[in-house]
Amino acid sequence: MKTVGYTRAMITCLGVLLAVGWAVGTQAADTAVYSLNGQNLQWQCASTKNIYANTGRYTSKNIIATRVQIWDDRAFVLTPRFKTGVPFTVAEMDLKCNDRCWPMLTPYPCWAMHDEGDANSIQNAVDIYLDPMGILWVLDTGLVNTMEQPVRRSQPRIVAIDVKSNQMVKWIDLSGLVCSASRLNYITVDYGEDGKAFVYVSDAATRAVIVWDVTAGRGYRVVLPKAITQDCGKRDVLYIALAQKTTGNVLYLTYLSSNRMYAINTCNLRQGCAEGTVTDLGPKPRKLVILGTDGKSNLFFRYRGQGDIYVWDTDTGFVSDNFTLLQKADDCRLATHVLPGCNRLMWVVESNFPDFISDKVGCLGANVQLHPLEKQNCLSSSQTY
Repeated sequence: MKTVGYTRAMITCLGVLLAVGWAVGTQAADTAVYSLNGQNLQWQCASTKNIYANTGRYTSKNIIATRVQIWDDRAFVLTPRFKTGVPFTVAEMDLKCNDRCWPMLTPYPCWAMHDEGDANSIQNAVDIYLDPMGILWVLDTGLVNTMEQPVRRSQPRIVAIDVKSNQMVKWIDLSGLVCSASRLNYITVDYGEDGKAFVYVSDAATRAVIVWDVTAGRGYRVVLPKAITQDCGKRDVLYIALAQKTTGNVLYLTYLSSNRMYAINTCNLRQGCAEGTVTDLGPKPRKLVILGTDGKSNLFFRYRGQGDIYVWDTDTGFVSDNFTLLQKADDCRLATHVLPGCNRLMWVVESNFPDFISDKVGCLGANVQLHPLEKQNCLSSSQTY
C-alpha cells in the first residue's frame, strides 16, 4: 500500500483544480434533488438479490443514508449497519444519472469489501471523510446492528480508499487505541504545513480524540478536559469539525448534550497535547448538532430536534448574532450532514431519521434527500469549496 503524504504546494494546487472541477466538471443543476432509498441498489444479478433477501442479509427499509462526500460528479454515500439487512455500508452514486428521483447505489469500492463477518471487509462504516487529495477515509467501528442487538464483527479500524483509482491505500488498526467502552463517532483528516496527513477520530465514551500520524504509521489518544463532559449523558455523541483558517487549522468539539462549544488548534493535537490547549468558546444557545464545514472557516449546524440549518463563520465569535439561517426546516426531514460539492455549492443530506430509529418508516424505508442548500448567498464569495 502506498504512503499518503503530500506537500503543501500539492495540496494547494489540487484545491484549485478541485474548485474548478466542482464548478465546471459536472452537469448537476443547482435545483438537483436526489432521493436515496434502500430499494434502489445495483445488484450483481437478480439471483444475488434473492439470496441476500432470503437469508436476511437484505431488508430495504433498514437502509438509511446519513452522510455523503462528493468528488466531481460522484457521490460516496454512508449507509451504516444500524440494523440487520444492510448489504453494504459505503456506496457510490452517479450525480449525472438520468433518474435523480431514484438513483442507484452501488457498493464502494466493490461487493467483496462489504462481506459481513469477513475480517478483511468493512463491517460498519459510521463516518466518511474525503480529503483534498481524493482519499476517502472510512471509519469502521466493527460493531454491527447497533440499533438492535449489537454484534462485534471486528476491531475498529480506518480504511483509506483512493477514489481516483478505487484502490485501498491504507488499513489502520485502531485496536490498540480503544477500549471495550470506546464509542467512535466521527472522523476528519488534517494536513500539516509539511504536507503530512493526520487523522482525528472522536471517542465519545472515553472523552478523547484519537490521532493517527499517517506518515509515521502510529497513533495516540488525546484525552480532553473533564469540563467538556459537563451535563452530558452516558450515551452522548462527541461531534468534531475541522475548520481550515488562515491562522491555522482548528478542530471544534462539543458533546450533543453539552451546553458549551470548545476548540483546539490542530498543531497541539499533532503534538499529543490537550492540557491547557482546549479553548472554551462559550455557551451554546441550545443543544446543537454539528453538520459539517465547507473546508474553510464556515461551520454548519442545526439545533437538536429542529430542522433549520445555520452557518457560523468561525473567524467570528461564537454568539447567536454571528449565526446565519441558511435553510428553513422541512416538515418531515432533519439534516444529518452538510458538505461541499459540485458547482461550488454546499449540499445537504436530510432524512426522517427519528422515524427510522423508532421503526416507523414503513415498507418503503427512510425518506432521504441529497440537494444543494437553499440559501448560498450568505456564504463568503471569497471561499471556494
